[in-house]
Amino acid sequence: MVPMNATLTDETFIAELEACSLPQAAFDHAAHVRAGYAYLIRLPFPDAVARMCGTIKKYADSIGKAGLYHETITIAFMALIQEHLYLRGDGGGWTGFRDQNPELLRKEALLAYYPKTVLESADARMRFVLPPRLL
Repeated sequence: MVPMNATLTDETFIAELEACSLPQAAFDHAAHVRAGYAYLIRLPFPDAVARMCGTIKKYADSIGKAGLYHETITIAFMALIQEHLYLRGDGGGWTGFRDQNPELLRKEALLAYYPKTVLESADARMRFVLPPRLL
C-alpha cells in the first residue's frame, strides 16, 4: 500500500502540513520522519527542531489532539534523523533516505536510548528529557 503522501513533493507535503490541510490519516509515524527529514535538509539543526516542534503542535491543535504532542519524542527523533543524514547522506531525496534508514520508521527506535517508563512520563511529554546515562 502506497502512503497517501507518497506522491507529494517535500515542498507540497510541508506546505500542507504547515497549513494544517494534510489529512490526519496521512500524518503517520513515517510522515513525521519525512517532515523531520524535509526540515533538516533545508535548515540548521536548531532551526529545524524549532520548526518541527511548532508545526506538530499547530497541526495537533488543528485536529483537536493537542495532548498528543510529545516534546522528547519529537526532539529525539530529530536528532536521530540528523545523525542518519550525517552518516548516510540524504539518499538523493525522501524515498532514498527512507529506504536507506528503515530503522527510523519504527516508532520503537527510541527504546534503544530511553526506558519506556521515561518516554511514557508526563515530564517527557511536556519538555525534552535527555536519555538516562547508561552505566
